[in-house]
Amino acid sequence: MKKKDLEKKLKKVGWWLDRHGGNHDIWTNGSDTNQVPRHAEVNEFLARSILKEAEKNPGDTKR
Repeated sequence: MKKKDLEKKLKKVGWWLDRHGGNHDIWTNGSDTNQVPRHAEVNEFLARSILKEAEKNPGDTKR
């Protein structure tokens, strides 16, 4: 999955970019955080796992 597509889906469920780490971007919903690798292509299984976690704990979609 393309990183941009993953980021769009994260934003759609209310997550936002908190900060840039060393090799990963840190996304949050205000209470939970998740690491997204900074590659053009993210492994499909990893992308699904990140989205599954984000959908369990949605953030504020008005952001």
